Amino acid sequence: MAPPKNRPLPGAMTDRNLALELVRVTEAAALAAARWIGLGDKNAADGAAVEAMRHAFDAVAIEGTVVIGEGEMDEAPMLYIGEKVGCGGPKMDIAVDPLEGTTLTAKGGPNAMATLALAEEGKFLHAPDIYMDKIAVGAGLPDGVVNLDDSVANNLRNLARAKRCDRSDLVVCMLDRDRHKQLLAHCREAGARVVLISDGDVAGVIATAMPDAEIDIYMGSGGAPEGVLAAAALRCVGGQMQGRLQYESEDQIERVRQMGHADPKRVFTCEQMAQGDVMFAATGVTTGAMLRGVRRTGTSAITHSIVMRSHSGTVRFIEGHHNLAQKTWTAT
Repeated sequence: MAPPKNRPLPGAMTDRNLALELVRVTEAAALAAARWIGLGDKNAADGAAVEAMRHAFDAVAIEGTVVIGEGEMDEAPMLYIGEKVGCGGPKMDIAVDPLEGTTLTAKGGPNAMATLALAEEGKFLHAPDIYMDKIAVGAGLPDGVVNLDDSVANNLRNLARAKRCDRSDLVVCMLDRDRHKQLLAHCREAGARVVLISDGDVAGVIATAMPDAEIDIYMGSGGAPEGVLAAAALRCVGGQMQGRLQYESEDQIERVRQMGHADPKRVFTCEQMAQGDVMFAATGVTTGAMLRGVRRTGTSAITHSIVMRSHSGTVRFIEGHHNLAQKTWTAT
């Protein structure tokens, strides 16, 4: 029997409330980290974000397990892989980066933010803290328009054709790293422009789905955990992403096999890295292409956040006004 019209489906209100609770968690981390902007201490900024996020999770009505975190249990006080969060409720898996862009925060650079994603138990790729080769584009493009195993020139040619533009109109985003020198050269040889970012490849991937960011494609290697977070965000907006784990030793390959990945060379799609109904939330710490940074005014602060959900495809931007005197978790 169909539910009466104009009445929310069972669980719909809970889901909507949960989305707002996730934003409160990222707001807490961002507010705490913002006190360290420009002070040159990335570890202190990261530690403040971690503790604020952990404390904020205590009020979220889930039985959550961190499956993408900052380290292992013996590396606490980080939000470690396997840590339990929440005050009870449905079993959910959590992917977190309490401060995406620790160096950016320490130096006062753009695009630092607090991020997290949530999915049903067992729906996130269990990615170890190693590198992942990535390629990502935004929504509204033919399936398979880019491929991690194709050449840079072919990927850019196919993307330009799909967007009905010249390759010279395309903008590629990648981390500014020595390991990307050849990739950078190939992009420029193909006629594309390149935006090099110092840190924060979650923001770089998400930028492909944000028209105002003017980024057409993300390429290059970065952290595998960050790859899962970025895939979760792209799932919510219909973007495409592929990733392949990269290894520096046989021990890393063996560890990946122990985590259940039989083929260490497998290419994972966006849907394989973040399955099911996914929610993603982020709050700006420093101002970037997608989010404004925390603005402090005496005992108050203003935050700018994004929350999205794959089930509905809805993206919401939220501006929060905070009385810092009532938020003990912002203290450092």
